[in-house]
Amino acid sequence: MALPVVVLASANPDKVAELAELLDGRFEVRARPGDLADTVEDADSLEGNAIKKASEVAAATGEWALADDTGLFVDALDGAPGVYTARFAGPDASYDDNVDKLLGSLVDVGPDDRGASFRTVVALLGPDGTGLTAEGSVDGYIATERQGDRGFGYDPVFEPAEGGGRTFSQMSVEEKHELSHRSRALNALDTALSQSPLPGIS
Repeated sequence: MALPVVVLASANPDKVAELAELLDGRFEVRARPGDLADTVEDADSLEGNAIKKASEVAAATGEWALADDTGLFVDALDGAPGVYTARFAGPDASYDDNVDKLLGSLVDVGPDDRGASFRTVVALLGPDGTGLTAEGSVDGYIATERQGDRGFGYDPVFEPAEGGGRTFSQMSVEEKHELSHRSRALNALDTALSQSPLPGIS
């Protein structure tokens, strides 16, 4: 039986690669059209941004679209960077820029007060706006320095609580997928689809 088609709404190649791995066997994944303008992520919540990205891509392609929005919520920073995670150090910030700002913001914070959580909201929407959202999260800590050379974004400084003191960047791809917020969000989406099937997608 043919897999249902979804277009990934993300324009971030690292995120697209990770989502494609996680969705393998669930959907036939297609890339966001290269000529489609980037979505302006100006919602005040992860869910709002995910829905906005998915709805724009679904409307433009006439296909089901899947988007995610992810936030890192750091306890010592009152939940920042939160919805601004990807642009913590500015609108054109690199991964290193964001990590540098995060580590600088926590330079005086002790090891017992560096708690944080990653949260991902995924939105699966059709061209008519029908769809579902789901959320996944993982609790952990912010390391005092970069550790490991895999992954992307904040992976070198985020230690999931179930990771044995290692950052995501120190884990294999399979280990990260087992624990990650993005994987858990997609698993939650699977559950939601089983409970509320969508025509042509479930």
